Amino acid sequence: MSKSGLANRLYRGEAGLNIIGKRKVWFGVVGAVLLIALVSFFARGFTAGIEFKGGTSFSVPASAGTLAHVQDLLGQELTKVDPAAQSSAGQRLGTTAYEIRTTPLTTQQVTEVTNAVAKDLGIASGTISSNVVSGAWGKQVTEKALVSLAIFLALVTLYLIIRFEWRMAVAALASLAFDLLAAAAVYSLVGFEVTPSTVIGFLTILGFALYDVVVVFDKVQENTRSITGSSTTTYAEAANLAVNQTLMRSINTGLVALLPVGGLLFIGAGLLGAGTLKDLGLVLFIGMGTAVYSSIFFATPVLVTLKDFEPRIATHTQRVLARRQQLGAKAAAAPEKGDKPAPAQKAVVPEMAGAAAPRPGARPQGRKPGGGKGSRPGTPKRR
Repeated sequence: MSKSGLANRLYRGEAGLNIIGKRKVWFGVVGAVLLIALVSFFARGFTAGIEFKGGTSFSVPASAGTLAHVQDLLGQELTKVDPAAQSSAGQRLGTTAYEIRTTPLTTQQVTEVTNAVAKDLGIASGTISSNVVSGAWGKQVTEKALVSLAIFLALVTLYLIIRFEWRMAVAALASLAFDLLAAAAVYSLVGFEVTPSTVIGFLTILGFALYDVVVVFDKVQENTRSITGSSTTTYAEAANLAVNQTLMRSINTGLVALLPVGGLLFIGAGLLGAGTLKDLGLVLFIGMGTAVYSSIFFATPVLVTLKDFEPRIATHTQRVLARRQQLGAKAAAAPEKGDKPAPAQKAVVPEMAGAAAPRPGARPQGRKPGGGKGSRPGTPKRR
């Protein structure tokens, strides 16, 4: 018989990973990430794009020379019209033009710089385009994004409470908050530029992360339905089984989603030089990666921690653990009686099967059918 795949063994509980049992480790990882994020937010802050802080952008044809040469000439002409003005690192826009951004300039200053750079490069001034952006526009985008985020979270919370329960809603929101903060921490630490496309990407992350969490919680709800009626499995163990059963699905979904985003980022932005694709693809790539982690190692552990405070679940867990301890004591004391059972009597008693805790992720064992009273097989019933 060939061996089953890892996904099948995880689903059946044969290769269970004790994810819930090690929740303190995962909480420690999340706490470390959040601490680094907060320190970076206050120490480094964010690199705002021209749309948020305002400025001027110049688009120069790539046929005029190399990017370094064009940027050097523009910087020289810029200091002539305004010694305090500064320019940022230029970037290629596709294969036809370069974009160089500067601090805000007046209309007259833009005209002077454009004519001077065109003369130095030996091209027509009409081939150089400029765009003046006000910081007020970026402020409006930020305000609308925050309003959209608040509406989204309110609707998500309402849906999760109706579909599941309030504890699952809290755990899901905690997972979403971690995804956003982790992605924002990467932007702050590395110094990636924050643009309106970045804000749109942040909102897109929430939808992907929520989808993965809902899939896991749906399986948790299925496994823990009427859990208090079981005398062999705790809520944490049933939830751990659910995470194992959806583990490969979460990983596969994350990889499938990251592949096109990676292509968008590395091919569209890296090779083709599409700046807008870079801003959108970067935040999606980071956010989706953190969403896979949070849906597996953070959302369900938070849920189990909240459920442990529920009196009904806490009482059930104590009852299951006390029963295991009692059956374990009986199993340990049995050999001391001195009466060894006959070989035919070595069958495992169903009640003794719960003496030890089940393997992490394993399905709870129940009674096998056919154990009740009745005639032996092959013996005809008397009339």
